[in-house]
Amino acid sequence: MPLYEYIADDGTVLELLRPMSQADAPVSDPDGKGRTFVRKQSTFSSTGGEKSVGLPWSSSGGHVHSGSCGCGKKPGSCGGN
Repeated sequence: MPLYEYIADDGTVLELLRPMSQADAPVSDPDGKGRTFVRKQSTFSSTGGEKSVGLPWSSSGGHVHSGSCGCGKKPGSCGGN
């Protein structure tokens, strides 16, 4: 089930797991303040992984260890440099 983000006029953001068929259905204010929540355009960023030929967004092909890596593994053990 997809995770959707909903935002109110005051900037409050909710994350809800909902079926795709209910993605744009009304969302009740969980705090009872009468706010209206609308589905927000979600964005994300991904780095690392295997290099994919022909895909411009994945040309880096992995990540580089410099000191402490965010993956939590020892340098050289996660496939990074």
